[in-house]
Amino acid sequence: MAASAPLHAQAADPGFDTYVQSLWPKAQARGVSRATFDRVTSGLRFNARVVALDRDNLGAPPRPDTPIPAFAPYKAKHVDAARINGGRRVHDRLLPLLSRIEERTGVPTSIMIAIFGHETAYGAVTGNFDLPEALATLAYEGRRRSLFEPEFIATLEMVEQGVPRDVLKGSWAGAFGYPQFLPSVYLKVAEDGDGDGVARIWSSEADAVESIGSYLRRAGWHAGEPWGVAVRVPDGFDRSAMGTRLEPTRCPRVFARYSRWRSMAEWRTAGFQPVSGRWPADHIQATLLEPDGPGKTAYLLTGNYRAILDYNCSNFYALSVGLLADEIDR
Repeated sequence: MAASAPLHAQAADPGFDTYVQSLWPKAQARGVSRATFDRVTSGLRFNARVVALDRDNLGAPPRPDTPIPAFAPYKAKHVDAARINGGRRVHDRLLPLLSRIEERTGVPTSIMIAIFGHETAYGAVTGNFDLPEALATLAYEGRRRSLFEPEFIATLEMVEQGVPRDVLKGSWAGAFGYPQFLPSVYLKVAEDGDGDGVARIWSSEADAVESIGSYLRRAGWHAGEPWGVAVRVPDGFDRSAMGTRLEPTRCPRVFARYSRWRSMAEWRTAGFQPVSGRWPADHIQATLLEPDGPGKTAYLLTGNYRAILDYNCSNFYALSVGLLADEIDR
C-alpha cells in the first residue's frame, strides 16, 4: 500500500516546516503581512514528487561533444495542424485586442499567439501543482535554493497584492497561468488586458497575450523586424570563415551555434536564397543557424529571435515559435 501511495501523501517533514517558517523575515521585508504569510503557508508539505521531477529534468550536464538531436522531429510535433488551426482560431477571435497590443509593444499578433500555443496549448494545459508547495519544496531541498526561494517569496507577494490563493496552480517548477510565468516574472511584467484591474493570466486570454507582449517588449523586441527567415545555403559556402568569435555567457550550447552577424543584403550577396522567395529589409542584421546541419533548411535569425530566446533559451523552442507564428499568419 505504501508503494502505491502518491509521493506527496506522506508524513510531515518537521525540517521543511521549520525552513518555511524561517522565511517570514524575508517575506515581511518584501511587504507581505503576517496574515498572508500564515494563510499561504498553512498546510504546506514537502512534496517528494516535485523533487523527483526536478532531478529528472536536470540530469547530468551534457558533454560539449554530445550530439544535438535533429530539429525536424521537434518541429513536426510542435508546429502541427492542431497548434496551427487552434492558433488561427484564437488569433482571429482576439484580433482587435491583439492589434492594439501590437501597436503598443511592436510585437506581432501571431508571435504572441504562438507563444500562448507553445506554453499551454492555448490555455488547455497549465499544470496542477500547488505553486507555493512546489516552490517551497524546491527551495528547502536546497540544490537551487537561490532560484526557488525568491520565487516562493514572490508567490506570497502576489497573494498580498490580491491574487487569489486558490489560483496558484502550475508546473512543478513554479511556472503558472496561460503564459507560464514564474511568480517573479508575473510581478514584473504581467498586465491587465481586459480592463478589470487584475492581471488574471490564469483565466483571461486578454491578460495572457497582453502580458506576453509586455514580456517580449521588455526583452528587446524591435517593431517592424521579423524573427528570422528560412533560407537555402549556397553550395560551397565556407562556414569556417563565418564562425562566431563571441563567448556566450549563458546557454552556451544555444548561442555557440550561430555564425557572425551580417546584414540581410550581405547574406543575399553571398548567394543565400529565402525559401519563401521574400527577403527582409536589407539593413536588418542576422546570424545563421543550421539546426539540422548542412544540406537542410537553414535560418537567418534577427535580434527579435533573441527576444524569444529570453522567454525560453532553446533554439528548438524559439524556432518553433517563429515557424508557428508564420503558419498562423498564412
